[in-house]
Amino acid sequence: MLEIATGDTEKMMRRRKMQFGIRLHDAVQAPIEERLKRIKEQGFTCAHVALSKVIQENSVAPQALTPGYAMYLKRLFDKNEIDVAVLGCYLNLANPDPAQLRTIQEKYMANIRFAAHFGAGVVGTETGAPNVEYKFEEACWNEESLQIFIKNLRPVVKYAEQMGVLMAIEPVVRHIVCNPARARRVLDEIASPNLRIILDPVNLLECYNYEQQDVILDEAIELLGKDVAVLHVKDFVIKDGKLVSVPVGQGQCHWDRIIPYMKKEKPYMHATLENTKPDNAVAALNYIRKIYQDA
Repeated sequence: MLEIATGDTEKMMRRRKMQFGIRLHDAVQAPIEERLKRIKEQGFTCAHVALSKVIQENSVAPQALTPGYAMYLKRLFDKNEIDVAVLGCYLNLANPDPAQLRTIQEKYMANIRFAAHFGAGVVGTETGAPNVEYKFEEACWNEESLQIFIKNLRPVVKYAEQMGVLMAIEPVVRHIVCNPARARRVLDEIASPNLRIILDPVNLLECYNYEQQDVILDEAIELLGKDVAVLHVKDFVIKDGKLVSVPVGQGQCHWDRIIPYMKKEKPYMHATLENTKPDNAVAALNYIRKIYQDA
């Protein structure tokens, strides 16, 4: 049996402080038990979990999210040594229809209760649009939409505080919280220790600003760095005048602008890959891990 020298072991541990994971719905299409087994074999140690995208055999409606269900799934994840980095609940908290908004907030609260027993790092959300279709319009970027989002997010975060769970918002350039400055305002106005950031650098970029990505990424670190709980890791290319997301390592994102800060300031944080497929996930993992090791 090959033995590894103590010094080499310590060196390997230093290189692997960031815990890299994957969106579970990007893994092999199979029952959740098989998905977990496969991503562990690929070298991942955490997952972003969107229940409705990975569980078809059982209901994941709010009334189904009981403590027993959460604890059952937690045993599956623990067996495979996979952390739940993010429990995704990506609904529109700026929906202008009162009945739909009430249903959306209740779904968030059900997921927060579930996360408390599931052991999720954060319950994650993007930040919506001021319409029932959840589609981009220029009104996403105005002050009224931002205040509506903050107002509707506030009781959800309050509930997260009561349940001892972290909420995390993910800024996206075509949503209401479209840049680091607006994300900072949300954090400051709600002023809760239970509200954090999921940072996806590519989601801050579009075809009209990607050439300024270094300035944008530096601003994200300056304004949001201390509150980042999770990284989403992907890449982008410009195709036919549009920004298209691709697996990390296949595009133009300057990850060497982000990773050094995270390596220094965020030991053992979760970072989950996006836009991968089972046949390219390991290559993407190796690419971002190499950047981390060299940072």
